[in-house]
Amino acid sequence: MLQQIIAIVIIIFFVFRLAAQKKKKIISHNEFSLWLAFWLVAAAAIIFIKQIDRLVAWLGFSGSGINFLIYIAVLALFYLIFRLQLDHAKMDKNLTEIVRQITLKK
Repeated sequence: MLQQIIAIVIIIFFVFRLAAQKKKKIISHNEFSLWLAFWLVAAAAIIFIKQIDRLVAWLGFSGSGINFLIYIAVLALFYLIFRLQLDHAKMDKNLTEIVRQITLKK
């Protein structure tokens, strides 16, 4: 229970920092919405961890709810890395094309 309270307090701190960055216009509205949704989902996962444990057990998995959430997070991170790799390759291709065109004009 103490761990949950500490985690919620940390999330509240991050949400206040996020709101301050939005107020100072350091981040856009879309970025604010994305990160706010992320922190709210994280808080909900912490608050409802017992129900997630029961759901995971009901689905037939042998691990606990927190293990399941960690697996989901790792899968999401790998997907995001894959997407970043694709974006990086696309930008590299576009940059190569631009440099080629500039070189041919000279």
